[in-house]
Amino acid sequence: MASQSVGIIYKHHHDPAKEEAERLSAWFRTRGIRVFSEEMDAKGPANGTFKESSAIPNDVNWVVVLGGDGTLLGAARRVGRYGVPILGVNLGGLGFLTCIPLVRMYPVVETMIRDGLDVETRVMLEARVMRNAMEAIRFQVLNDVVLNKSTLARIIDLDVTINDDFLTTFRADGLIISTATGSTAYNLSAGGPIIYPTSESLVLTPICPFTLTNRPIIVPDKAVIEIALGKESEETVILTFDGQVGFDLLHEDVVTIRKSNEKITLFKSPDQSYFEILRTKLMWGGLPKGSMMDDGRSRAR
Repeated sequence: MASQSVGIIYKHHHDPAKEEAERLSAWFRTRGIRVFSEEMDAKGPANGTFKESSAIPNDVNWVVVLGGDGTLLGAARRVGRYGVPILGVNLGGLGFLTCIPLVRMYPVVETMIRDGLDVETRVMLEARVMRNAMEAIRFQVLNDVVLNKSTLARIIDLDVTINDDFLTTFRADGLIISTATGSTAYNLSAGGPIIYPTSESLVLTPICPFTLTNRPIIVPDKAVIEIALGKESEETVILTFDGQVGFDLLHEDVVTIRKSNEKITLFKSPDQSYFEILRTKLMWGGLPKGSMMDDGRSRAR
């Protein structure tokens, strides 16, 4: 039998995450599983030669992330894009991606190493910036690509083309291009729709649009989205990847966004559906009154 290995990625400068990572490492080693551990500092500047790398080999059997969704996003870009399945354990706040609570970690990990957990595949985006007919940067994201103004008072003009067909010029504070996975992130805060995470679609959501009829639009994940600064726009625009890595755009830059050839594999919660996660995280309320699934606490009237 081939030896097994696991990567443990834990939140940067977070003592509880570091302590849990050390305990979990010892737990794996008592079972003969080789452990690679890494602290994740997901934020950082980007430039034309920016490459995210990890000390964890890309051929480990599993990756366990200890932190919040931001920690998992960094892990997804560095390791998960190679197809390594990721288990997200929530040590943070909301946690749509890191959906396993810490108190249930060891039973779930035990099930994971017995190949008892289901997985699902999530789409990633590839963003490319062309500058003076040359590629300035290319980056992979799991959640979203965001174009934002750098000043508070002005709005920006963004000319958007989809599959070589002009869509519109968004006059807004910015524009979010999100995967279905990222629909519950910045997209949701900006009034965009929640999309089932395995859906094959992308959503474009303007941020505080000047024209109130500019609404979010959902397109197939085969769409190629091209964005250029409008001719009247003189504002500095920042391109942000997964809310963690930023890149300054120049006026004549062209941003092209499409589905990446790389995908992320996430372990599913063994006893929570996606809709239950939504109800819990967004505090939508419990089950219908009188439901047989309401643990006997509801009373039919």
